[in-house]
Amino acid sequence: MNLANRTEALASYAILDTQREPAFDEVARIAALVCRTPVAVVNLVADDRQWFKAEVGLGVQTTPLETSFCAQALLQRGLTVVRDATQGPRFACNPLVTGAPHLRFYAGAVLETSEGVPIGTVCVLDYQPRAEGLGEMEREVLTSLARVVMALLEQRKFRRSEARTWDAGAARAD
Repeated sequence: MNLANRTEALASYAILDTQREPAFDEVARIAALVCRTPVAVVNLVADDRQWFKAEVGLGVQTTPLETSFCAQALLQRGLTVVRDATQGPRFACNPLVTGAPHLRFYAGAVLETSEGVPIGTVCVLDYQPRAEGLGEMEREVLTSLARVVMALLEQRKFRRSEARTWDAGAARAD
C-alpha cells in the first residue's frame, strides 16, 4: 500500500476532523449490536493518526498509529479477525493489549475506494478473546457496513463537487 495514495484518497473525501453525523454513528451502533461487542468504530487512517468518524464504547476520537489495529488491517484486503490479540506477534506487545483498556478481540472490514485504496475500517473490539471469531452473518454485516460507509463517503464527495460546480456557475453568471 502506498502511503501517498492513501493520503490523497482520504483527502479527496474531506472527511477528517468533521463533526459527527447520524449515518456514520448508526453504522458503528449496528456493528456493535450485530457483533455483540462493547466497542465499534468507523475509522480513517491518516498518515499521522487514526481518526474516528464514529465510535461506540471508546469515548475518544483519535489514537496514534503506533497502537492502531486498523492500520495493520489495511495491509490486507477484506476482513481481518484477531481472535485473541495476546496470542499473535502483531498485537501481543501493543499497549492497548498489555495495558488499559486490555483489548483482546478485533475484527475490521477495510474501507476501500473504487480504485482499491484502503483508507480505514469499520471495526469491532472486545475486552474478551473470542475463540469462535465472528459468525458468517456477523462477517457479512461488517463487510456490508464497510460498503455502506464507502457509499456515504462517495455521496459526500459528489455533493461537494456539485456545490463547487454550482458556485462556479453562479460566479460566472454575476
